[in-house]
Amino acid sequence: VQLVESGGGLVQAGGSLRLSCVASGNIFVTGTMAWYRQAPGNQRELVASITGGGFTNYGDSVKGRFSISRENTKDMVWMVYLQMNSLKPEDTGTFYCNYNYNSPFKGRIDYWGQGTQVTVSS
Repeated sequence: VQLVESGGGLVQAGGSLRLSCVASGNIFVTGTMAWYRQAPGNQRELVASITGGGFTNYGDSVKGRFSISRENTKDMVWMVYLQMNSLKPEDTGTFYCNYNYNSPFKGRIDYWGQGTQVTVSS
């Protein structure tokens, strides 16, 4: 499984960005795609997730501002998007694309992208 993020950058407070993640390889349709954020000195935290059935979950700090979506572009390749609106300086951090699924023998299995930097200026 490979995850490659893009779309990060510098934006002013109140602006918008759209992050993209190309997920390829042995992706189970029942798995969950997610975006996590890590600010300097902080732990990595969940921003948004979407299951294979399309159910979404958002961190409290981004509800109503961010939107996650996924689409199967071709066999073994998925796109995952994070639309970020009304950005705040506290949204600054490195955003990581995540794919995870539950293995009956090993529990939760996670794959991560390399991360893309988002900086929101005040």
